[in-house]
Amino acid sequence: MLSAQQRSALLKVAREAILAATRKQAYRPASDDPVLNRSGAAFVTLKASGMLRGCIGITEAREPLINCVANMARAAALEDYRFPPVSAEEVAELTVDISVLTPAERVKDVRDIKVGTHGLIIEDGPSRGLLLPQVAVEYGWSCEEFLDHCCLKAGLPRGHWRRGGQIYCFRAEVFGEED
Repeated sequence: MLSAQQRSALLKVAREAILAATRKQAYRPASDDPVLNRSGAAFVTLKASGMLRGCIGITEAREPLINCVANMARAAALEDYRFPPVSAEEVAELTVDISVLTPAERVKDVRDIKVGTHGLIIEDGPSRGLLLPQVAVEYGWSCEEFLDHCCLKAGLPRGHWRRGGQIYCFRAEVFGEED
């Protein structure tokens, strides 16, 4: 669990990274907090007027959490293929959410999946879909609906999770500017 101060620092890093990216400026976050400098995996979600505006992240810790958040914030603003790049003028209108992830674990029994607690990854060959834990809650999905939508995100048919592929779950500490 992150402290309120660590959460605030990461939200500030995300916002500064987004602003720098939209201005085509370099940005390197810095902190002497050992927790923020530990390897971490995270997703950064951007919303404008409550609607999704960008969301990108990684599931495996490869760099310090503070750098991961900065890099994912920049990518969410500029590289989410579903949206045009965020402009510098839009940054003030955005809200930022961060999901800090635990390592993914293979699901042996889908009855162990807890909607609202677990995020999902479904893989089958080159197909891969991921949904953060808060998505199922936002849409009011059951566990089966959550699994079906994760399949769809992977480009697989509904119910594919019953027939093939691998299912992984993870937890996320989710926080944002509106909390």
